[in-house]
Amino acid sequence: MASKRIIGGLTAAVAVVLLTAGCVNQASTGGSTSSAANRVNLPIQTSIDVPKDAVLPAGDGSASCKSGLSIAYIGAETGPNAQLGINIYNGVQLAVDQFNKANPGCQIAFKKFDTEGDPNKAPGPVTQAVNEKDIIGVVGLPFSGESQATGGIFDQAGLVHITASATNPQLTQNGWTTFFRALGNDNVQGPAAADFAVNTLKANKVYVVQDDSDYGIGLSQAVQKALGSKHLAGTDKVVTGQKDFSATVSKIMSANPDAVYYSGYYAEGAPFDQQLVNKGYKGIFIGPDGVKDDQFIKLAGDASNNAYFTCPCIPGELIKSFSDQYQAAFNAAPGTYSVEGYDSATILLTGIGKGNDTRAKLKDFVTNYDADGLSKHYKWDSTGELAESTVYGYKVSDGKIVSVGVIGQ
Repeated sequence: MASKRIIGGLTAAVAVVLLTAGCVNQASTGGSTSSAANRVNLPIQTSIDVPKDAVLPAGDGSASCKSGLSIAYIGAETGPNAQLGINIYNGVQLAVDQFNKANPGCQIAFKKFDTEGDPNKAPGPVTQAVNEKDIIGVVGLPFSGESQATGGIFDQAGLVHITASATNPQLTQNGWTTFFRALGNDNVQGPAAADFAVNTLKANKVYVVQDDSDYGIGLSQAVQKALGSKHLAGTDKVVTGQKDFSATVSKIMSANPDAVYYSGYYAEGAPFDQQLVNKGYKGIFIGPDGVKDDQFIKLAGDASNNAYFTCPCIPGELIKSFSDQYQAAFNAAPGTYSVEGYDSATILLTGIGKGNDTRAKLKDFVTNYDADGLSKHYKWDSTGELAESTVYGYKVSDGKIVSVGVIGQ
């Protein structure tokens, strides 16, 4: 659950969403009865209330620290799903810029290391960053596979890192003391996604397709478990980098589901949805946080009109102050995970500004952190999982991804 103050104003809106969904379209008995022109008409969420005491990077301007300290972003800046990493990177950059501008007594450098989002390449940049002793805190890595491949390196070095997006539940089961997750994991998102598909979007039969990433596999398992045999129309697997989805599309057309849930990233999700629609699929396409990006719409074209998304991330464009600042800095609207990246950096910067100027001190500060950010309340259990988390639903409307409100807590 998110901070009650964040979501309190949304409760009524969510009730309207669910009520409207129930009135517009009754559950089918199977078959692609839904279409882009015949979808459940979910109201669009237009604003979010931010806690009055949310911690912001600027603070009160009294931060003080020794010179020569840095935080880092480690993750995709290039690669097939780079935009998800860039969204986080920009959020961190904005936080650092605001902190340094407001706090002349504590100037923090910001370093960046590109992993391309590749688990096989990530250990190199992580090792490089760990060996730079001025880096005492990290935001990253964005993806679950690369997080799994590098968590031990961070832990051995005692370097705290907060991921703004990696959601595989197993990441907090490794015994690491330096890993913290700034959003809910897939054991939260999976059930919320299944409930969203069946009870809100009225998809009686859902076909689940997963990629071969740690993220895609873990999320697929959570969704399938929540759907159960009653609502699971079938499953199939694809691989990262795949371009031709004809075999999977044929299986789906034969199964005739109401919805397809794709557990993976937008680089494959977009052409997959496009090929489904080109083959005559009339049902709903649902993607998770790894698919929820404007790049999906750009790559899928008009086929994206059938798309909904689930994400344990807050719609940053609805936080006006943050959205305006982000737009001014990067000439773009906030993307998926931008706010989570901003909040994660804010936590590290706040700790440093309070005198936690070593890796050990900053790790202890994060371990014991308990405060509101823009996106949620940040307090972690002993494994690095948030004590509270919220899942939002999204849809494509007029060529844009818009929020339809909270769908799971």
